[in-house]
Amino acid sequence: MSEKNSGLTQAQADKLLKQNGLNEVPEPQFNFFKEFLSKLWNLSAWILEAALILECILGKWIQSLFVLLMLLFAAWNGASKKKQSRRVLNNISHKLTPKVSVERDGKWQNIDSKYLVTGDLISIQAGDVLAADVKIISGQVSFDESSITGEAKTVRKEQDDTGFAGTTVIEGNGLAIVTATGANSRSGKTINLINNSAAPGHLQQLLTKIIYYLCILDGILTLVIVIASFFKGGDLNNLINMLPFLAMMFIASIPVAMPSTFALSNSFEATRLSKEGVLTSDLTGIQDAANLNLLLLDKTGTITENKTAVSNWTNFSNLDDKTVLELASAATDQRNKKIIDNAIDDYVSKLGLTIRTSDNFTPFTSGTGYSMAEIDSHNVKLGSFKQLSLIDKAANDKIKEIDFGAGRSVALLIDDKLAGVFILQDQVRSDSKQALAELKKRGVLPIMLTGDNQKTAEAVAREVDLKGEVISIHDFNDQTDTSKLAGIADVLPEDKLKMVKFFQQKGYIVGMTGDGVNDSPALRQAEVGIAVSNAADVAKRSGKMVLLNDGLTSIVKILDAGHRVYQRMTTWSLTKLARTAQLTMLLTFGYLFFDYIPMALNAMVIYTIMNNMVTMMIGTDRTHITYQPENWNMAKLAKIAFSLASGWTIVGIIAIAYLNTHGWSHGTISTMVYVYLVLSAMFIIMITRTKRYFWQDYPSKAVGLTQLGDIILTIILAIFGIAMTKISWMNLLLVFIVALLAAIVIDLFYQPIMKNR
Repeated sequence: MSEKNSGLTQAQADKLLKQNGLNEVPEPQFNFFKEFLSKLWNLSAWILEAALILECILGKWIQSLFVLLMLLFAAWNGASKKKQSRRVLNNISHKLTPKVSVERDGKWQNIDSKYLVTGDLISIQAGDVLAADVKIISGQVSFDESSITGEAKTVRKEQDDTGFAGTTVIEGNGLAIVTATGANSRSGKTINLINNSAAPGHLQQLLTKIIYYLCILDGILTLVIVIASFFKGGDLNNLINMLPFLAMMFIASIPVAMPSTFALSNSFEATRLSKEGVLTSDLTGIQDAANLNLLLLDKTGTITENKTAVSNWTNFSNLDDKTVLELASAATDQRNKKIIDNAIDDYVSKLGLTIRTSDNFTPFTSGTGYSMAEIDSHNVKLGSFKQLSLIDKAANDKIKEIDFGAGRSVALLIDDKLAGVFILQDQVRSDSKQALAELKKRGVLPIMLTGDNQKTAEAVAREVDLKGEVISIHDFNDQTDTSKLAGIADVLPEDKLKMVKFFQQKGYIVGMTGDGVNDSPALRQAEVGIAVSNAADVAKRSGKMVLLNDGLTSIVKILDAGHRVYQRMTTWSLTKLARTAQLTMLLTFGYLFFDYIPMALNAMVIYTIMNNMVTMMIGTDRTHITYQPENWNMAKLAKIAFSLASGWTIVGIIAIAYLNTHGWSHGTISTMVYVYLVLSAMFIIMITRTKRYFWQDYPSKAVGLTQLGDIILTIILAIFGIAMTKISWMNLLLVFIVALLAAIVIDLFYQPIMKNR
């Protein structure tokens, strides 16, 4: 390497950093007003806006004000929670800033990319996401520049060409000088590895169907009321007077709090995971983790320690061990050290030998299967015995005494002749056996993937108690019994995408761990792609989760986070379906049986607003971890919710019938029905949020305080007759007793069903 390309000193870098600032640009501030306006332009908002116009046309100004407040609240709340989610992801993105291999003071080191300065000499390789504009000074490198040009085609660049910040190195390697940082770079933005995909996860797609269930139910019951009004001798004016009630029935079915509950629950868990060593680059990864039932695991760095040591070395050359090992060290990558590079260098150093460097070095790629160096007039190749034996045809005759089953093999060729074989062994992590047992306990089938041979893979599988068969990738086909697999050996990175798709076609929800460039397509394809701690930048960008710590324990935490989100959203969906069905059925049957809608319009609007307040808080509720992958059956879920609603509706109709026949006025009954609906909504949340009886468990502080606030506000409105007919303390107490007894009886029937849900 020439003197002019030897990189900066640390003192020079510090001076430039002080002059020009960090290699980052503040991200655009979140535009709350713009986000607020966007929330006024969607399906839910259109329904509210149509109802608002209808209420104004009919002269219902008080109700119009309530609907307007609900519309503005939904928009404000949605924008607020979006801002909160954005803040969480921004905090995480700073932890996902790429690392860069840079030469300072004549030594190669990995630093955070935000500390790069112009003039820095950096090493670039496949999988890197450039954090600054650079001028390539050696090597041939192919880039994906779609992040700045919008075109997906690969662009090949050579010496003196420019690489731009934000682009991804697809293949090749080389050296480059930083030419522009921060706002002065081509992209002019902070480079992080957050996946900004807005695609909804499986859970959100399922819950969207709830809207359709509710709209269908409301449509049917509205039609029933309209037909019944004509049969009861009603005229057009009567129907017009009922329109505000019918509009409110539709408004009550709108899941105003659903986006907020989603955002709150996902952000809550993303923050929690970041404190436990897991960064979330795509929030849908959390919710999809609850469905996970198969996990493809890299052996090295995940099941085994991220450190490998040479256990045996055999010299096949005519040169002495000292010469051969020092030549071998020249073929290890000193710029971007991997596990094998460290293992061989450590072995050479422990023998008191010198680590050699070469001015003509070519790093390892999966395409060639080896790294290469020119030194002391020798050509040295270090890598896969399978690949190198294709160069030295006589290699297979020399290795008959080598036990390749003892560990991972690394072959050495000097001048295209087999000079030696290293046997490396990985140490199984102390937590792997217990973590794998936890994964299996949660209904997840773990399958180990490794590039090692079958014997080595079988030994590791036995050590961590992975039951089943370990097969070679060459024996893997459509007839393979996946349920009996413990591991797959001889796996190349490009095989992984094929395996992910294979298991998905078999009906599995697939998780995948990976670290390399060639792992990226598989990480992107898997429902839960997990980039391990030492993964390439492009792998971290492709996955939905990024581990900060080695090992499997963090993956168990991801599963638990997913289950917590699912449990909360199960409570939300059951509650929303049950409460809406109860409201619409109670009002419909009340009209059919008693010739009037047994609830004041003002009370209906207030009830709808209060319900959305408490259901939003469900996103922070306490949960109980389930130990099987979630598998939602929407029809079954709707059936359970309808059963709950039917129980509450029957109790409500009986109570209304009693009040009607024992002298209570319509106004008093209307307020008592309002109180009953509020209390039943609170009890439905208490019942659906746990698999125990509701009096045996308690909600989170946020949920509990919001429920308490709703009940206190309900009491004040009912006792003082605000926006509804005033009722006595005795009437209020009567409703409380009826609601409590109904909740106990319903829960006694509900819990056996809930445990089998």
